[in-house]
Amino acid sequence: MKVVVAHNRYREAQPSGENIIVDQEIGQLAAAGVTVVPFLRSSDAIANLPLAGKALLPISPIYAPSAQRDLAELLRLERPDVLHLHNPYPLLSPWVVRTAHKFGVPVVQTVHNYRQVCSSGLYFRDGGICKDCRGRFVGVPAVVHKCYRGSRVQSALMATTLAVHRPTWRSVDRYIALTEGIAEHLHDYGIPADRIVVKPNGIPDPGAPAPLGDGFLFLGRLSPEKGVGLLLDAWQRHTDGSLGTLRIAGDGELRPLVEAAAAARTDVEFLGPLDRDGVRAALRSTAVVMATSTWHDVLPTVVLEALSSGRPVLGTALGGIPYLVGDAGWVVPAEAGALASALPAARDGAATLAPMARSRYERTFHPDVLVRRLIEVYADMRPARAEIR
Repeated sequence: MKVVVAHNRYREAQPSGENIIVDQEIGQLAAAGVTVVPFLRSSDAIANLPLAGKALLPISPIYAPSAQRDLAELLRLERPDVLHLHNPYPLLSPWVVRTAHKFGVPVVQTVHNYRQVCSSGLYFRDGGICKDCRGRFVGVPAVVHKCYRGSRVQSALMATTLAVHRPTWRSVDRYIALTEGIAEHLHDYGIPADRIVVKPNGIPDPGAPAPLGDGFLFLGRLSPEKGVGLLLDAWQRHTDGSLGTLRIAGDGELRPLVEAAAAARTDVEFLGPLDRDGVRAALRSTAVVMATSTWHDVLPTVVLEALSSGRPVLGTALGGIPYLVGDAGWVVPAEAGALASALPAARDGAATLAPMARSRYERTFHPDVLVRRLIEVYADMRPARAEIR
């Protein structure tokens, strides 16, 4: 089997879990015997584009001519069985779906966000959940609120792109929804249920879990939508030291808030941004991992990190978090009172649920399980169009 994997890489200056997932999936497919032909572009290349390329950049989300030419040539040469698309913006464009279909190649897309409808892809604006553009042919609210890169002009271009490519997205042969929440989003968009497969991302197996640590760990971007402010609000409702230690790792705009909390209380420890070894050490030291997003977080990798390390999760009931946590933790409304009430139960129940966390990872999120499911999705594709010319 031969698969073209198409992905526009996000800027390396802004660490992207999606980039990591795509790289890992390519490696896992190759190890399973699939011939993988990467078709990649990087947003880092934008700065070095020639003047003609930069002039065309505003329309590239709608139609990227150089990408279509290169993809057409690749399809002629490689004659793949499937094209698997991840992120098309801005240098590939959803037009790659049409190009693949022109050559009789079925298209699978993994949906990592809500950008079929939402210009920012997050369903989140001004500190709260926003779905103002759902059901609209053109996302005028996104333009009004400058939802894409803080620019009204760029937001207008993205909203136009989403309107133009509504038929394109509805022609995709099979969607891979990372969670049930994304499957519902696609169904609401008009995609039939028989063209949606729920298959989450996974992470490499870190090995047998270390003995359970103590306290709680927040590991992620220190930003409003990730809920570190919500967590600190809930934590402050308990007396200093009554829950053990809350360790917070990461960086972002709310770092001063975290540093102030760590200075004010003996049971809050700020670890700062961590490298891979630091993340593993932090996971070993804790008993419960927090996933307190205040937006419909699609598939927070921190939950997978926790489960693979045998750590139960206390999360908010938004996005993909309930699906990920399953029976390996606790899920509560994204409210400080509800989260505060759940903290003692999570502290007391961590040892009981720790084995269930690792078991859930092995059953549902282990790469060996997921790569088999992905290959089954590819094998189920039957070219419905003309043979490749």
